[in-house]
Amino acid sequence: MNGRVLVVDDEKNLTLVLKEILSRAGFEVLAFNDPEKALESLESDPLDAVVTDLAMPGMDGLAILDFCRKFRPEVPVILLTAFGTVDSAVAALRRGAADFVTKPFDQEELLASIRKAVASSREQSREPRISERRAGAATSAGTESLGALVGSSEAMQEVLRLISKVAAGDSTVLLTGESGTGKELVARRIHLQSDRSSGPFIKLNCAAIPIHLMESELFGHERGAFTGAVTSKPGRFELAHLGTLFLDEIAEIPVDMQAKLLRVLQEKTFERLGGVRSFHANFRVVAATHRNLEEEIRAGRFREDLFYRLNVVPIHLPALRDRLDDLEPLARYFLKQACIRVNRIVTAIDAELLAVLHRYSWPGNIRQLENAIERMVVMCEGASLTLADLPEEISRAAGLPAADEPELSFKEKVRLQTQELERRLIEEELGRNFGNVTRTAEALGLSRKGLQLKMKELGLRRGEDSED
Repeated sequence: MNGRVLVVDDEKNLTLVLKEILSRAGFEVLAFNDPEKALESLESDPLDAVVTDLAMPGMDGLAILDFCRKFRPEVPVILLTAFGTVDSAVAALRRGAADFVTKPFDQEELLASIRKAVASSREQSREPRISERRAGAATSAGTESLGALVGSSEAMQEVLRLISKVAAGDSTVLLTGESGTGKELVARRIHLQSDRSSGPFIKLNCAAIPIHLMESELFGHERGAFTGAVTSKPGRFELAHLGTLFLDEIAEIPVDMQAKLLRVLQEKTFERLGGVRSFHANFRVVAATHRNLEEEIRAGRFREDLFYRLNVVPIHLPALRDRLDDLEPLARYFLKQACIRVNRIVTAIDAELLAVLHRYSWPGNIRQLENAIERMVVMCEGASLTLADLPEEISRAAGLPAADEPELSFKEKVRLQTQELERRLIEEELGRNFGNVTRTAEALGLSRKGLQLKMKELGLRRGEDSED
């Protein structure tokens, strides 16, 4: 199944057509002609996307959108709109809609929009969530309680101080750090604490957009600009007017398009693909990457002038292994969230389990911790998480025997603990060197070949510079 989609349209025939198209494409479809009944499904059913008509008698598509924004923010909403109401659809995009498709719609365009929305929804479901209604709220002792921004460690407090300083202005911010460290959450926090908080927060994951669609996604396109462009559509710069544009994985933008991006950042003026009219937008840019951009510049994959334009205020997000003081409050926060999502009651985490979690190196950072906690909640048979609930890969790395395995000998325990220490040291050094194997080998006093053999032995992914 490609995803679960809720369809809402007051025209029964169109609803049947949509259900047939989506079902043939591999989606599970819940279809409603009555928006009120659709809301009942929205309150409880697991969904990956909503497709709704914009203009309906009584409750319209904007009401559906507002409901989702308030109560189901993880579910993207796609609006179907008549050709003459495109301006309303653009306003809806700024209000939080994922996309709009004009009627009569092109079947492939509709399916492409839904697939993109479902992929985005599933990606967000793996990210730690943020509640805008709790933005700026802090628990006692200075510990922030906002998803991955939970933490009172010195490293996290420094990040929070920088956010407070930069939010009040309008400077471009560059977020760096390993994957899974919560860069989108920081971007949202900057937006929510800024004077632009009432405007849209528009994001684009540059790594998730095919190269041939990147220009259209950024700048928009006019009708007929390319095959499948059956109507004009605004790009992310246009949609971010009076708000914040978050460009995630900025290093994935092709070099030939980086010059166009630089011009827009400098002048706030652009043209849609296939058009001649210039548009002006007032937006703030927050960019993020897990790559070392200075190395990307040396390799010719990133423009130096664009780097300096983005790197006005740099904020580096620490890896979880560098802020282990925050692991327990993070684990307890994710425990509460997981219990809500899977409808389970688990109230505690055993001390032995916490000790093992502290010893693990967490290569996937906050995202991996959240997923591990949720998996343990699903598998847990009691009211407390214990070592028996630990995911196998973490248990194995910690040198714990499987339930059906005999107790390990002292020598075997020492070997496994030594391997885990080696794995942790290598992962930490790789993180500091942004995956550069050569520099990591030099820092550890190993030959490049020796490090590669050790990484293979420990099952570690090779660095991104394997050919340098």
